Amino acid sequence: MTNRTLRGKVAVVGVGETTYHKRGGSDDPEFVLALKAILAASEDAGIEPREIDGFASFSNDRSDPSRLSAALGMDELKFANMQWGGGGGGGSGAVANAAAAIATGVADCVVVFRALAQGQFARFGQGPKSSGVSGDGAYTIPYGMMSPAQMFAMRCTRHLHETGVTRDTYKAVSLATYEHAQNNPRAVMHGRPLSPEKYDGARWIVEPYQLYDCCMENDGAAAMVLVSAEKAKDMKQKPAYLLGATAGSEYRNAAPCHNAPLYATSSFTSLAPRLYEMAGVEPQDIDVLQSYENFTGGVVMSIIEHGFCSHDEANEFIRYDNLLAATGKLPLNTSGGNLAECYMHGLELIVEAVRQIRGESPNQVVNANVSMVTSGPMVTPVSNCIFGSQETL
Repeated sequence: MTNRTLRGKVAVVGVGETTYHKRGGSDDPEFVLALKAILAASEDAGIEPREIDGFASFSNDRSDPSRLSAALGMDELKFANMQWGGGGGGGSGAVANAAAAIATGVADCVVVFRALAQGQFARFGQGPKSSGVSGDGAYTIPYGMMSPAQMFAMRCTRHLHETGVTRDTYKAVSLATYEHAQNNPRAVMHGRPLSPEKYDGARWIVEPYQLYDCCMENDGAAAMVLVSAEKAKDMKQKPAYLLGATAGSEYRNAAPCHNAPLYATSSFTSLAPRLYEMAGVEPQDIDVLQSYENFTGGVVMSIIEHGFCSHDEANEFIRYDNLLAATGKLPLNTSGGNLAECYMHGLELIVEAVRQIRGESPNQVVNANVSMVTSGPMVTPVSNCIFGSQETL
């Protein structure tokens, strides 16, 4: 059983992103955005696009792998995979799927990608536009609960009520991500700093979320190139080795109509122990964390569920200064994250995790050898992953 692991078998050797735009701001269609990110990742890795032989994505990305293969002039398409469901919870799962294909010999060079053109298709943050409802929606939509913010606010409200964690932790997450974005020219919110007063004075979206607790909506694309650890030794860039990756959800997490037994969680209670076991590390070994922020409350819950602090410790631990790259015990979302860099369904967070291992972050953590990503808190399934430097193998 000890050989059944991804630890140290696969590495990310190239990353690429397009320019990130506010929703509707890109002149390129979604498929072109995907191609641009893949070409950028290929150039970063020092490979020709035709050397790619597989794709993995998530959240029903619309850029078809066979069409990508033809457009890139690939010699052969060996692997085409989509992580099912979970929205942004599928980001690390897509990395796990790509790594599994490489580790088992199904493919040799797999690209994980995500492309979004919300201006071309539809916004994520709106409620459904339909003349009728059925299923779960019949129990919520008639009463006004129809948008993601409204749905996830229910879980966070329960969490605050049950645990004594306060909204000051939400503020700390938002302020830290915006601070990091000011050093990142790629960030949509670069040059638009957030002060405590501005956070406090922002309009309510739905309690317990104010405006700056909510992620952006954007156009763009991101991609990363994965190869075997053996091949990575000869590549252009410093490899970021995958130490572990898991996907799934806790018991009956998707019970209909908000009836999950563990309702006030970010869905990581069963995943976190599996991730640490595979990676061979513990929470105190993590140098930097990239945590998907659909909403700040999910980040707070995820930090606790991954063992960085207890509920009783959360108000003291999840403070602004503790989350900064320069001073923090747990540097968080060092490129600006979904709140302030770009909402690329969280794949930009995984790109940033790799950059931290390579020493190329705009907010570089000193001696970052172990970098974690938690993808999509409060959705189902969720996923997470840990990258390490050569020194961690």
